[in-house]
Amino acid sequence: MALSKSIIEGKMGLADMKIGCAGDEASKTDLTGTEEIGCSVDAGAVVLKTCVLEGFNERDMTEALIASLPEVHGELASRESTTEKLLVTLNQYRDQPHLLDPHLEWMVNMILEFVRKEDCPFSLFHLGFKFLYVICKVRGYKIFMRRFPHEVADIQPVLDLLSRQDPTDTETWETRYMLLLWLSMTCLTPFDLSRLDGHLESECGQARVPIMDRILAIAKSYLAVSDSSRDAASVLVSKFMTRPDVQKKCLGDFLEWSLRTISQTNDQSVHSIMLLDGSLQALATLFKHGKRDDLLQHAPTVLQCLEQKHLSESSEAMLRKLNVKLIQRLGLTYLKPRLAPWRYQRGSRSITSTLLTNTHSTETGAVKGTQVEEDYDIPEELETVIEHLLVGLKDKETIVRWSAAKGVGRVTGRLPKELADEVVASVLDCFSFQETDNTWHGGCLALAELGRRGLLLPSRLTDVVPLIIKSLTYDEKRGACSIGSNVRDAACYVCWSFARAYDPKELKPFVNQIASSLLIATVFDRDVSCRRAASAAFQENVGRQGTFPHGIDIATTADYHAVGNRNNCYLNISVYIASFPEYTKAMIDHLVAIKINHWDSAIRELASKALHNLTTQAPDYMAMSVLPQLLRMAVAPDLHGRHGAILACAEVTHALSKLGQHTSRTVVDIIPSECVEALKDVHQKLQDRKQYRGYGGELMRLAMCRLIEKLSLAKMPFKTDPVITGWQWLIDDTIKTLHLVSSGAKDGIMAAVVCALTALCEEYYQAQPGQADSEKQSVLVSQYIDELKSQQMLTRCGSALALGCLPSFMIHGKLKQILEGLRWMHAACQSEGRFPEARRDAVRAVAQVCIKAGVCASGPPASVLCSDNIAEVYSVLLDSMDDYSMDSRGDVGAWVREAAMSSLKDVTVLVIRTAPEILLPDQVKCMMCGLARQAAEKIDRYRAHAGNVFTQLLHCSDPAVPHIPHREELLSIFPPEVKANLNWNAPSQAFPHITRLLGLPEYQYHTLLGLTVSVGGMTQSTVLSSSQSMFDYLRGIQDDHAALEDFRDTLLKIFRDNVRNDRIALPFLKMLNQLLSNGSFDIFTTEENHQFCVDLLALCEGIRRSKDVSKLRACVGVYCGLIQFQGDVRKKILSQLLMLLCHSFLVIRTTTASQMYEMLLTYDDVVDPEVLDDVMTLLSDTNWESDPATLRNSRNQLCDWLGVPRPRLVAKKPA
Repeated sequence: MALSKSIIEGKMGLADMKIGCAGDEASKTDLTGTEEIGCSVDAGAVVLKTCVLEGFNERDMTEALIASLPEVHGELASRESTTEKLLVTLNQYRDQPHLLDPHLEWMVNMILEFVRKEDCPFSLFHLGFKFLYVICKVRGYKIFMRRFPHEVADIQPVLDLLSRQDPTDTETWETRYMLLLWLSMTCLTPFDLSRLDGHLESECGQARVPIMDRILAIAKSYLAVSDSSRDAASVLVSKFMTRPDVQKKCLGDFLEWSLRTISQTNDQSVHSIMLLDGSLQALATLFKHGKRDDLLQHAPTVLQCLEQKHLSESSEAMLRKLNVKLIQRLGLTYLKPRLAPWRYQRGSRSITSTLLTNTHSTETGAVKGTQVEEDYDIPEELETVIEHLLVGLKDKETIVRWSAAKGVGRVTGRLPKELADEVVASVLDCFSFQETDNTWHGGCLALAELGRRGLLLPSRLTDVVPLIIKSLTYDEKRGACSIGSNVRDAACYVCWSFARAYDPKELKPFVNQIASSLLIATVFDRDVSCRRAASAAFQENVGRQGTFPHGIDIATTADYHAVGNRNNCYLNISVYIASFPEYTKAMIDHLVAIKINHWDSAIRELASKALHNLTTQAPDYMAMSVLPQLLRMAVAPDLHGRHGAILACAEVTHALSKLGQHTSRTVVDIIPSECVEALKDVHQKLQDRKQYRGYGGELMRLAMCRLIEKLSLAKMPFKTDPVITGWQWLIDDTIKTLHLVSSGAKDGIMAAVVCALTALCEEYYQAQPGQADSEKQSVLVSQYIDELKSQQMLTRCGSALALGCLPSFMIHGKLKQILEGLRWMHAACQSEGRFPEARRDAVRAVAQVCIKAGVCASGPPASVLCSDNIAEVYSVLLDSMDDYSMDSRGDVGAWVREAAMSSLKDVTVLVIRTAPEILLPDQVKCMMCGLARQAAEKIDRYRAHAGNVFTQLLHCSDPAVPHIPHREELLSIFPPEVKANLNWNAPSQAFPHITRLLGLPEYQYHTLLGLTVSVGGMTQSTVLSSSQSMFDYLRGIQDDHAALEDFRDTLLKIFRDNVRNDRIALPFLKMLNQLLSNGSFDIFTTEENHQFCVDLLALCEGIRRSKDVSKLRACVGVYCGLIQFQGDVRKKILSQLLMLLCHSFLVIRTTTASQMYEMLLTYDDVVDPEVLDDVMTLLSDTNWESDPATLRNSRNQLCDWLGVPRPRLVAKKPA
């Protein structure tokens, strides 16, 4: 696939290129639809698929949109809708705008037909030009402007239209932009403009301004505007000032005006910046399109003005860019336009030719210039030009550096060979480690331009390639972020340009270096954009050069999408690439030299894991060369290097031990004896230097725990060595000091400690296989149980996890003691109302200990899970399912509930597979009901977790979980296909199944309790799905009076049990309000003084006295819903509402009045029709925000009309 034009024209990032190898031949082919371009070679067929559009298929739609302009221009909504449709239609052609070329003429003519009419409405005129701008933006103004009519007769009308425009109108800038482009085209008429003036005296006797002066005035005025019309004005200047007649009369004056404007204008205000921008743009385009002979005499004056202005020091990046752009144009003006005869020319650049060349072992030599170089004088000013361009390469903004790089390439192409070589040498000076990353980036861009233009001769490659390889790994930390990704990206661009610029035989000496460096960047770069850029450059070299070892195989594996995942690159793709001997050592050396001491800890960890995976490719090299080098770094002063080296030592040693197992060798037989001693001494050296303290200590502790784990897994012969005591001390001390660790590192260190302790015990604490060292066992278990009582939360967490990770032989005989300690800690933390993390880890540890200990129905409770202690275990886990503790972080109890659900599943599965008879029916019932409740609650994550655990236990087979209530009904609700496809995270999918549990007596209470917080919650999607599912269920039981009464009784029971529980009471009131409003209890409303209403009213009485505004507002809604019940109870409800009308809280008074008004509109039988209008008027007209004392008369009047006794004030009892 050919590179996109945007890359070639200036967008440096190669990361957007999905495939980088393509031929110029392919770009000339008219591809339609989805096609395959393939070249059969001996190694196989290289098939390239491209998806392109066949042509402009939306002609009818576009024509209809343009034809509709007279109808839609009148209304703003119609104008915007039509414009948006055109944008969407044409934007799909932005990658292939040439498909519009055959249709541009009729589009332009059709629109201009509307706007040229004398009676064209103002809105239609501007809408037409907005359509022209949309088309122009997609196709590009250089091509589009040629479609404008540019006869002599068009000059005056266009000029008149432009003169009538308001440059300050921000709504119609597209009109001015397009008119300026149209005027630019009319300026190309070959007739002298003075011949169009005719008589310059108007009918009124006043002199008319010549057309030439009018155009110049318009151009000058629009060079100072702040919109895109300024860019069009610079195009107008370039077309207008290069006319022979205008050049003679106005060029000098215009240049004088421009230079005066530049000299006298500063960049301290927006208007001044715009004026400078416009003037510089105009001069740059003028020197680009003007004749050299006409402009050469003015070049020194312009250059002198720019030097005096010092625009390179401006704070505005755009001004600095235009300054560089204009200076390069001045440099090109000083030099005769020519192609350097000394430049390097590759010749054929087709991928097809490259592949066939490789197949048939023929070579296409480079074409080298044989012309005799012409001698001519180089102006002195050119030295100033080149100096400015080289300074521009160091600018802090990319757009300036890119413009300077293109300028260096253009100017160098016109220089003699000796001077051009000096420019190249100056560019190479940018690659010094005293220079900033911006300078390196600019240097890379300049080298890419020089190489692309054939100005970097092959003799220079010996100097250039090492610098590019350094640039591919340029990475420095600055503050909290890194710099250098732009340098690495630009270095990939250089490699891409070299692939196109040079013949394979020129790059052959550097193939291994470039290929290795690009592949290293492809898999090991930190930034995805650089990895993709390197991948694209590698593919381009594979296609263009054909000399990269195993290029096609690697390019297929390390493609655009594959390198998007960093872990995949480090751990998988790198292993595949390293399987080719040409790249193995280079990749390993890069990891050791660069990535192991990288500033980002995540990269260091990935690098160590990558070394583990690469060890199989070069085990001897790892053991004899890499490991000694890493061990020296492991005790070096550099913190990052020390951290990465210890991690790498751990991974490499473990990998070598696994290789030894396949060859029946121990790890000490593979690695040198001095390395064994060095590995053993790492801990002592760090401790002696006190490097376990502070921030660095966090990294060292984590790395050493990883080293302890891996050396234990590698079965290092240290069982009787004192180093084991030191390692155990480190683990214990880390657990005790976890509270001193920074918050971001706590989880990682705790996980590393747990893994290290497990491996250490497994390898070094067994007296005999499967039997613990009794002394070590007693000390460790007692120590960790004592630390469960620590005042530090993290110490409790670490101790609980440490107990949970102990191997089975360490738990044997201590299970009862461990479970009692964990249960005590869980209960203590719960009673204290703090340390939710400790409760969570205690729950996890209980399950882990039980799983390690195993199950035996009649076994000793000190060693196994049995009938004597299973009740204690399930008690802790089931209690944790009801943990709803809150703190400033929110529902922290959810962490405990999630751990409890997972632990219940693990323990239950373990029990039923070994001794299902010890599992009691009540335990299973409580577990399943608790899971049903959690599966009905509002938080998606925990609902999904509960639902998955629920269905897994339900469908558990061989053997099945015993004693599950209503198993058959549950299996009908959750059949296997539902279990496999149900997305519990989606409320719309989960709740229709959950609400069906309301029909099962054992699950009704708990399911409805969970639904309460969902239906009465705040998340709209959850509320909508849960409430709709509940309403559907209730509609289904309206004819089943018994089922409806069961639901009613359950509802009342939940309210009674939780009337003082704010977490349930408020959502319950909201849910109840929805149920009443939805008519779910209409069957009860026909019976006078129904007990359901009476009970609800009694329970709401306590809430009415609450000071919680949210509960009071919800209570008002419930009262208004209960009014539909018949009998004397209605008077009691009205009495409660009327008392709330004079509540001390303003918001309660206004809410009550508003909802009462709506209630009376809904239920017209509540009030006597004779006084209904009076009641409604009083409710709506009274200002309920007034003082309650002044509102009592209105309230009492309502009492009289409604037949309710007036409330009496009750004096407060003296304190």
